[in-house]
Amino acid sequence: MTTNLWLKNADAIFTACDQPASGLVIADGKISQVLTPGQSPTVQIHQQVDLSGCVVTPGLINTHHHFYQTLTRCLPQAINKPLFPWLQTLYQVWQHITPEMLATASQLAALELMSSGATTLGDHHYVFSQQLAGAMDVQVSALKELGARLQLTRGSMSLGESQGGLPPDSVIQDEQSILDDCQRVIAQYHQPGPGAMVQVALAPCSPFSVTQELMQATAKLAEQSNVLTHTHLAETEDENDFCLRQYGLRPLDYLEQCGWLHNRTWLAHGIHFSDTEIKRLGAAGVGIAHCPSSNMLLASGICPTLELQQAGCAIGLAVDGSASNDCSNMIQEARQSLLQQRLRYGAEKITAETVLGFATTGGTKLYQRNDIGTLEVGKQADLAIFKLDEMRFSGAGDPIAALVTCGAHQVDRLMVAGQWQIIDGEHCTMDKQALIAKHQELAESLRRLAS
Repeated sequence: MTTNLWLKNADAIFTACDQPASGLVIADGKISQVLTPGQSPTVQIHQQVDLSGCVVTPGLINTHHHFYQTLTRCLPQAINKPLFPWLQTLYQVWQHITPEMLATASQLAALELMSSGATTLGDHHYVFSQQLAGAMDVQVSALKELGARLQLTRGSMSLGESQGGLPPDSVIQDEQSILDDCQRVIAQYHQPGPGAMVQVALAPCSPFSVTQELMQATAKLAEQSNVLTHTHLAETEDENDFCLRQYGLRPLDYLEQCGWLHNRTWLAHGIHFSDTEIKRLGAAGVGIAHCPSSNMLLASGICPTLELQQAGCAIGLAVDGSASNDCSNMIQEARQSLLQQRLRYGAEKITAETVLGFATTGGTKLYQRNDIGTLEVGKQADLAIFKLDEMRFSGAGDPIAALVTCGAHQVDRLMVAGQWQIIDGEHCTMDKQALIAKHQELAESLRRLAS
């Protein structure tokens, strides 16, 4: 029997599709009706929730993260360093991560994202020490009970310090082992089609941590398996210089040479591209995960989002790894994007709707999904509900603008596939305080192992 849930009387609903709405009807995990002001449901209603004083958005979509890095937030040795020295410092710590640490870190990062409005959680895990060979299995198992959609990427590193790469040899794998496990993970966990709760992409970490042969082989395997490809690219000028020294090519030329310049690829950061390269990216339909907080914290630069978008690239929003952001909050990341991008483009071109678009429809384009990201009839019932009853919102005239500029930071309710996962700010099954205590204990243990 279908149960119809009426969500009514919201102060504002950001549908992400320019459709005015004052209420929604949810049935069988999907949106069955979008109600305009003054309109009532045309079906029998079995449950209803009054959303007076609230703003509703589609569930936010995080397009790049490193869940394991929540264990090394504000690590004293890594603070105040640019990307390459920062990485070299942290790799010496990350090589000691255990499966228990990864499971707990993944749960904490996921809960933090969900508490900030995210319903689709992207993660890029690429540290596969000997004890973490089954990292993808650890993550899927650990994250299942939280109830969010997952876009997990099977990362890889094969070029260690002994071969001129950045990571220590203790966290890399041989290329055949990587490719075999990529194939296994896709077969075991990837769910194609509408309503998928777990999808898998293939994601060599970066041009300076894998060989050209692995980049090319990964592209072929992803094409054969019909999954997406993901990597870091053009995050810093140091990376451009490294690629020129190592390969005699700029990063984008190298990417194209490896068979990656196509519409199944999305890139993390995408800051340091020339005008010509931006046009090439757009023509190929490559997506960009825009990571404003991380880029500011590491002083990497500002992503040229509007030029990339105009050229034809999809722009998704991302919090990036917690060690380079120290926060996994998607709605705060939208505010950071608004502030950072206004420095580049001015106040008129970057609005609350612009950055919420990055966080919703931009993510669906990157992930090539048409079942999430907007509040329309037939779409999956993934949505975030924020109360505007805090001091920071008092006096606000535009609820949607207030959500971003006044600094919303936590949902009151979160729904995924028609099921409430968060009510009154608390996850329905996960004990947040117990999780924090365990995570803190394991983070301290990791620091002791690395000392």
